[in-house]
Amino acid sequence: MIDFHAHLPHMLTLLKHLVETESPSNDKAAVDRVGAIVQEECHRLGAEIEVIPNTETGNHIIARWNAHLPHQPILLLHHMDTVFPLGMLERMPFYSKDDKTYGPGVLDMKGGIVISLAAIQGLQQARELNRPVTALFTSDEEIGSGTSRALIEQLAAQAAIVLVMESGLVDGSIKVWRKGVGDFIVKVKGRAAHAGGEHEKGRNAIRELAYQVLEIEKMTDYTVGTTVNVGVIRGGTVTNVVPDEAVAEGDIRILLPQEAARIEAALKALKPAFPDTSVEVTVTFNRPPLPFNETNQAALAKAQQIAATHGLELRAGGSGGGSDGNFVAPLGVPVLDGLGAVGADYHSEREWIYTTSLASRAQLVAALLRDW
Repeated sequence: MIDFHAHLPHMLTLLKHLVETESPSNDKAAVDRVGAIVQEECHRLGAEIEVIPNTETGNHIIARWNAHLPHQPILLLHHMDTVFPLGMLERMPFYSKDDKTYGPGVLDMKGGIVISLAAIQGLQQARELNRPVTALFTSDEEIGSGTSRALIEQLAAQAAIVLVMESGLVDGSIKVWRKGVGDFIVKVKGRAAHAGGEHEKGRNAIRELAYQVLEIEKMTDYTVGTTVNVGVIRGGTVTNVVPDEAVAEGDIRILLPQEAARIEAALKALKPAFPDTSVEVTVTFNRPPLPFNETNQAALAKAQQIAATHGLELRAGGSGGGSDGNFVAPLGVPVLDGLGAVGADYHSEREWIYTTSLASRAQLVAALLRDW
């Protein structure tokens, strides 16, 4: 068994370098600086490297090991971008204390990058990297994976299994299901009028929108894992004018694929409740659900068996949040998510990981790469 705890000092050094190279999604140059570090590390580990250029978001990086071997590769999925703006390190410095390591992106998901590279290095040193492995590092996951989705699907379709290096649950469980993600915009038009002198001539768009919000809230169905949430409302200009426009923006989460059609139809069926107003609805589904279907149930059982032979307990859970693993589900390819670092409070100034989870996860990933 490879002792990845001996690799921990190097893993922390690399993690510090990655975290202190800040990489907000919309800053191409910043994300490409992380990409340069990733390329250097993959080159050091003997990978064949392919760079997919982008003009607006950072470049994507594909690293391949043992591509000449006849077996299907295992695909490791990562993203290099974070939700944090440049300068966040001033308020949120990288540091370790009491088996916790803090910093912007340490959990989501630069820790996952470090774990994958450590697993590959450990297997190489033990001469046990005996199958093709492909690692994809994308630049735009936090803003919807617009430029990377097709690449993810292309590489996943060729893989024996996809391991997503997003963070694990705080109890150490990996993620075997995720909800699909959508959003919607409801635009209401009414008629403006003076609120004091000609109130009766107005058609209050906010009033109409308030009614629609109540109708939208009824679409949530916890029994099938569907939630519909109005998160933003805008409308009106000043208090003494009857508002003629109002807008609501919201979030959709679905666990069952068929729920996408139900929610989209229900939203687009919304009709004005009051005279002389109009309602316009736009619905977009960004990520399909990742269900815990027979394919992934079998993958989990096999992964648990492999883990057990190395003295590891592999527990499973799920998440209402989406990841790039969601894009793999419709392809029928097995996918296990949440194999990255273990911690909590991601996307916040409190983001942290259990430091030793870097080593334990590297051991798990190495076992899966070797024995799958």
